[in-house]
Amino acid sequence: MGTDAADVTDTTETVTHRRSCPLCEACCGLEITTKGDQVLRIRGDMDDPYSKGFICPKGSTLKQLHEDPDRLTSPRIRTDDGWKEATWDEAFAEIERRLAPIVETHGRQALGTVLGNPNTHNLGGLLYVRPVMTAVGSTNAFSASTVDQMPKHVSAGLMWGRPDMFPLPDLDRTDYLLMLGANPYVSNGSLLTAPDMPRRLEAIRERGRFVVVDPRRTKTAEHASEHLSIVPGTDSFWLMALINTLFDEGLVDIGRMAPHVSGVDEVREMTAPYTAEAVAERCGIAADTTRRIARELAAAPTAVVYGRMGAHTVEFGTVASWATDVLNVLTGNLDEPGGIMFNCAPTQNLAPSKPGGRGFKLGRWEGRASGRPEVKGELPAATLAEEITDGEGGIKGLFVLACNPVRSFPNTDRIDEALQQLDLLVVVDPYITATARHAHVILPPTSALERSHYDFAFEANMIRSFAKYSPAVFPTDAPSEEQILSRLSLVIQGKPIDTDPVVVHDQMMDQIVEGEIARTSSPIHGRDKAEILDALADWEWSEQIIDFRLRVGQHGDGFGANPDGLTLRKLIDEHPSGADFGPLVSRFPDAIKTVSGTVELAPQPIVDDMERFAAHFEALGRANDQLVLVGRRHLKTVNSWMHNLNVLIKGKTDCTLQVHPDDASRLGLTDGGSASVRSRVGEVVAPVEVTDEVMPGVVCLPHGWGYDEDGIEMHTAKTKPGVNSNVLTDDAALDDLSGNCTLNGIPVEVALA
Repeated sequence: MGTDAADVTDTTETVTHRRSCPLCEACCGLEITTKGDQVLRIRGDMDDPYSKGFICPKGSTLKQLHEDPDRLTSPRIRTDDGWKEATWDEAFAEIERRLAPIVETHGRQALGTVLGNPNTHNLGGLLYVRPVMTAVGSTNAFSASTVDQMPKHVSAGLMWGRPDMFPLPDLDRTDYLLMLGANPYVSNGSLLTAPDMPRRLEAIRERGRFVVVDPRRTKTAEHASEHLSIVPGTDSFWLMALINTLFDEGLVDIGRMAPHVSGVDEVREMTAPYTAEAVAERCGIAADTTRRIARELAAAPTAVVYGRMGAHTVEFGTVASWATDVLNVLTGNLDEPGGIMFNCAPTQNLAPSKPGGRGFKLGRWEGRASGRPEVKGELPAATLAEEITDGEGGIKGLFVLACNPVRSFPNTDRIDEALQQLDLLVVVDPYITATARHAHVILPPTSALERSHYDFAFEANMIRSFAKYSPAVFPTDAPSEEQILSRLSLVIQGKPIDTDPVVVHDQMMDQIVEGEIARTSSPIHGRDKAEILDALADWEWSEQIIDFRLRVGQHGDGFGANPDGLTLRKLIDEHPSGADFGPLVSRFPDAIKTVSGTVELAPQPIVDDMERFAAHFEALGRANDQLVLVGRRHLKTVNSWMHNLNVLIKGKTDCTLQVHPDDASRLGLTDGGSASVRSRVGEVVAPVEVTDEVMPGVVCLPHGWGYDEDGIEMHTAKTKPGVNSNVLTDDAALDDLSGNCTLNGIPVEVALA
């Protein structure tokens, strides 16, 4: 006999999942409660020993991202009649069809890749983009690094020989923090993974001093001990004045690291012209204030200087990055608790070594059209359009992996036009974005809740040694991003489209294991490769790499050599919310890998750039009263992500042009009215927000908006499209040393619209 529907009891089990949030660098722990295929609740994981329950508005939206009707779940192929939903076989066949004549006619140098920062938040993207780039086989590689962090890579590479070894402010133990161009109350941290930044920064203020230098009175500045307004783009000059003051007043004390530091006298000479008095008018900071800050840095028991986007995305961003760390060295705060330190993640091995190595080189090749030198294997993002359109031999086929250059790169109108000239554009993205709308094939990855995660990228930026594995919340039949990228690499190589992508993974594992076995300091040195691979065989692809790295890392079991050591299984079973192995530890001098074996305070590329630097300094003294544009971020969004979720963009638009009341009065602008903003390369019209949060002479637009163009299929975002600030970003204005574009301090003309 039948059963009445009302009598049926729902026996679906409620399950709690622990995982890291993949939406920004903070890596906060989440507690996700599900029932069947539904998310019931997302909140901060109180048991996470690193984030301790902290969560920002973004983390609770993984449910909405997963359920977003605009999120693609199957490939798309462009046809004469518009988009066609395709099978994976059809999508890769179309790539093969378009790719083959490009390679046959023009060679592999006619191909290029573009990587976005979501790859670092996504385990499959992080680990498996390398096979794609290797298969492409050209020097046309671009990424979001040159719109963001490349100056820090360059200064780290030049000073201690390790471009990926970022200096981390030891926030929890410092007595004095000087912060330039960063707003971690909103960004949650940048090249610095420390969940709950408000709590950590307020603790510094309570026990010591926390000084913020920024042309805007940001939320971070509001909570600081002191806020200093600075003219955009002049951070490097002010930092030089701080260094000059340390020498002038006899405050230099390098401490323990003195025998391992070179170039001190050269830095004294380089900074001699930039006295506190000489830079005061140009920077907008009084000389007595500059000298006081230098004295405070030198006198504090522990102190650290930290600079980010506002100081680095300018014409002399690398000099600013370098000068920041010179200050840390000269005040005796290099590699010391409470100063700048360097992480040693659980997947690393702290085997003893000697200082010295190959160092770091710039400009191993140049862009065909731009002539701009490579940095860390990349050409400047600002040159992408030029390398497609200018002259003979341009890029014909482009693979864009988790990036939206039509929003995030400079002079985006030019990039928008250039992409339409390609014979092949393949985009890996879950949305039809401003970039993806021009693609010939779109390959959508799974949602964040359908994939596992381990923060290989950000564990190196954490201010504690921390390991956490995040299992997938929901199962899926869709191919993983590991499989998508592996299969893509095979097609690019010219292999048949039905080749099993596991061959790519197997090749990766062979290389990883062989390299570790050959390392004399490894716990598995000389072991049998087959034995190691067999011990990993039961895991999925990425999990094999996680387990391997943990087991050969500093806390690992060494595949039996240390039976009580860490494995992925132990991490899952015993530490579902993560394992904390303690604060940062000293790494120098062993970890210094310059050719000289010292921390080089006066590397030749920096010395060579001083002539250009001095000329710019003199030119600033003759500057007119033209307004300059800076960017900003909001807590609810990340770059061009998150704008398609109503829960995050409801209310008034965040995409406003902030203008100081004095400038608004002079220009006839009113709060809520409209203004046109014109730069050398473009023009936008934006709603005006009159506020004293910006200093006079500065206007501010957020980054990542602009959804009113045809072809973008992000329907919630279209209800509040905003304007694309990178229409105004000049693709000819770069930091010469790093190739980083100039996102801040852009000269603009503002008028009533």
